[in-house]
Amino acid sequence: MTSRQRFLNACHCRPNDRPPLWLMRQAGRALPEYRKLKEAYTFVQIVQDPELAVEVTLQPVRRFGFDAAILFSDILVIPEAMGQTYRFKESGGVIMDFAIQTKADIEKLSVAQVCERLSYVDKALRMLRKELGDQTALIGFSGSPWTLATFMMEGASVPKFGRALALFREDPHTYFALAEKLTAAISAYLEMQINAGVDAVQIFDSHGGHLAAGEFQEASGRWMKEIISSLPERPLRSAESAYSQAATMPPGDGVPVIVFSLGTHGNWSDLIATGANIIGIDWQTPLAEARQIIPEGIGLQGNLAPMLIVEATPEVVANETRAVLEAMRGRAGHIFNLGHGLTPGAKLENIAALVEAVKYYR
Repeated sequence: MTSRQRFLNACHCRPNDRPPLWLMRQAGRALPEYRKLKEAYTFVQIVQDPELAVEVTLQPVRRFGFDAAILFSDILVIPEAMGQTYRFKESGGVIMDFAIQTKADIEKLSVAQVCERLSYVDKALRMLRKELGDQTALIGFSGSPWTLATFMMEGASVPKFGRALALFREDPHTYFALAEKLTAAISAYLEMQINAGVDAVQIFDSHGGHLAAGEFQEASGRWMKEIISSLPERPLRSAESAYSQAATMPPGDGVPVIVFSLGTHGNWSDLIATGANIIGIDWQTPLAEARQIIPEGIGLQGNLAPMLIVEATPEVVANETRAVLEAMRGRAGHIFNLGHGLTPGAKLENIAALVEAVKYYR
């Protein structure tokens, strides 16, 4: 069984020899080969150069043999393509050229040319599809409308993202105007990625946990549902993307969508209602609990605690990895991942121990 087929089996809750494995933020800052590249290029330069983005995407696959590669990019490419440029500060964190503060600012955002302005992503994905062939799955992604709105209204990484929440509570119609534009932009962007040959897409609702349980559906869930329902049942085929036909899903299967909403405990019904094929579970919820709540037929992704990769020994990481796997034994549709992303302090020997534990699990 190839890694690609193993990943697709899990996405559609089919039998597998073992759970497929990839890690959020597997490409980038934890790897010495990426740090070497960063000596010559900025983060944004790497993201916007297809050849560099392909190289960084492939680095963790070469080193660890993950079952899936995820495009090296950033969720903030969508705001930039709509007219709100971002960059990374030397001291860390993101800063944008301006913050969304008024209705007029929202009206200036343009959806019309998002895919044209993100053509470098399309090119990188097509290159990756050819590089990975039928052996390794390819994942595309976007931020959710809610999470992008929180960044866009602050105009930077901040300790507390409060402006979007205040707008949603005090003037929901204006928030909805922003969410509608973001939903349209993200839908077009993910469709572009599907047509470029990705095997699945993930929506990162990284700030979903900032919302109270009763607010989640209107602020975040409904917009993700609209995006997922807008995606094509199958990727459109053209001469350029014909290569990716070789190992696509059987007839009738769409491109799977993973929703990862950090910290949204208790909103299971809203997450299920998005129509996602797979729901990512963060490290704060035991998988044994999640599998009792999420109906069979919906995959589960997760959920080793990321800090174990920084703080623990390889032996502890291997034992905890096996515990996660055991919690999902007998449940089809498990994709092994962390409960959030790798951090810069991740130890390579711990990642290797995790990978070995998953690959030898039976």
